[in-house]
Amino acid sequence: MRCFSLLSAVCAVALTGLALVEVAPARADDMVTIVIKEHRFDPAEVKITANKRVTLLVDNQDATSEEFESGEMKVEKIVGGRKQIKVMVGPLKPGRYPFFGEFHEATAQGAVIAE
Repeated sequence: MRCFSLLSAVCAVALTGLALVEVAPARADDMVTIVIKEHRFDPAEVKITANKRVTLLVDNQDATSEEFESGEMKVEKIVGGRKQIKVMVGPLKPGRYPFFGEFHEATAQGAVIAE
């Protein structure tokens, strides 16, 4: 009986401790997905938190390859047809950072906006 009471007390303390531990929520802007479809970026503009490192997941849904490129963000990567790549950017100072698809530059235009 005494063992049961001690176990109950330990469990109560543990549960109370768990309730007090604040778990940091996953931030939606830690990874941003940019879809390439019909040689266009969707969304064409993405907002991220300034001065924070962010992963861009570039999902090419077209059958042909594209080159995701940005001189301002120092990125140049090929995304195969129906493939995905991850690109780490930042931390970026507040501002606008254009990107484009070099293989379809007339339509594939976008920008990262760091705020």
